[in-house]
Amino acid sequence: MAPVIGDVAAAVVGYLLGSVNPAVLIARTRGIDLRAIGSGNPGAANAGRALGRRTGVLVALLDVAKGAVPAALFGAGDHRWGLIAGVCAIAGHITSPWLKGRGGKGVATAAGAVLGSHPLWLVFVLATWLLVLAASRWIALASMSAAAAVLVTALIAGHDRVWAALIAVVVVGRHTGNVLRRLPQERKGS
Repeated sequence: MAPVIGDVAAAVVGYLLGSVNPAVLIARTRGIDLRAIGSGNPGAANAGRALGRRTGVLVALLDVAKGAVPAALFGAGDHRWGLIAGVCAIAGHITSPWLKGRGGKGVATAAGAVLGSHPLWLVFVLATWLLVLAASRWIALASMSAAAAVLVTALIAGHDRVWAALIAVVVVGRHTGNVLRRLPQERKGS
């Protein structure tokens, strides 16, 4: 496959796979509009809160898969194609055309993109997420920390730094609203 054709194919397939939202689809089968309950976010965390922990885990696994599968498949042909497919899956998840451009936060799909492109990196990233979650009990903070861990890992490894920075910026940016909403509550509690 020619490089440009590979780039375009990776981007299109990654985006289209990423744009399919399992949280919304599963909620619809139960007669629920996930975007109208809880946080309104069509992602794994809200699905878990609204539909039960098992459903949240299932959604998270499906979201991871839609980042990992295109990244791994295209990456088998060319590492760059895998990176493109993974980051476009994240873009599809957060800007799904099926949801009028309104998607999830992209954390699980980003974890999948890392898994599909750099499986060993995911060990450090997941450990960061778990440690911060255990210490803070705050999913948004754990997710932002894990995104920063992707960038730190890329800087240490010395490659794919732009890709990692893009993932970090997108995930942190998607959680900025959560942080701004929670800070006044934290100040009141102290």
